[in-house]
Amino acid sequence: MTAPTPLEKFDAAMRELPLVAILRGLSPAEAADVGDAIVEPGFRLLEVPLNSPQPLESIALMRKRFPQALVGAGTVLGAQQVREVHAAGGELIVSPNFNAEVIAEAARLGMVCLPGVMTPTEAFGALAAGATGLKLFPAELASPAVVKALLAVLPSGTPVMPVGGISPDNMAGWRAAGAAGFGIGSSLYKPGKQAAAVREDAKKFVVAWKSLPPA
Repeated sequence: MTAPTPLEKFDAAMRELPLVAILRGLSPAEAADVGDAIVEPGFRLLEVPLNSPQPLESIALMRKRFPQALVGAGTVLGAQQVREVHAAGGELIVSPNFNAEVIAEAARLGMVCLPGVMTPTEAFGALAAGATGLKLFPAELASPAVVKALLAVLPSGTPVMPVGGISPDNMAGWRAAGAAGFGIGSSLYKPGKQAAAVREDAKKFVVAWKSLPPA
């Protein structure tokens, strides 16, 4: 039996629990315990931003420990970083911005790529470059109405995932507007937070997502 491709992992996660755990500040020493705390409740999309301590080591550790998950990097700003993440075993590239070279390199390497966009121009440019889906960032600058307007003109089925300020209490409005999922940052994990507390918050997000009606 062949291992699933990154895109197959992404598609499965988008059907089951389309929430990206953004583990900014995670250290390799925490990767196993924090990863367990997030994966066991159901998360399958794990992002270690590259401005974390030794991020490539954490990505390699989590990729080995959680083969069923799609593990990769956030805050990816250049094509060389894409190659470094790929060499570490990462299969997911997330950026705060639209950079065509980053997207093209991720696509060339068979990785899932979710660039950050805010405008229709950025969104269409990212898709033309080969983006798998779109990260609406920072969501604090947008609203569910922005998601609805974007989806009215984007190709049908384009995943738009708000990131920034997302909590279990405010997902419903975004989801009703058509958001396909979310990136979850400091409300799930931040440096110094114990794995037990991360697990409890992960469970809250899972329950909140599963209680939402379909978009």
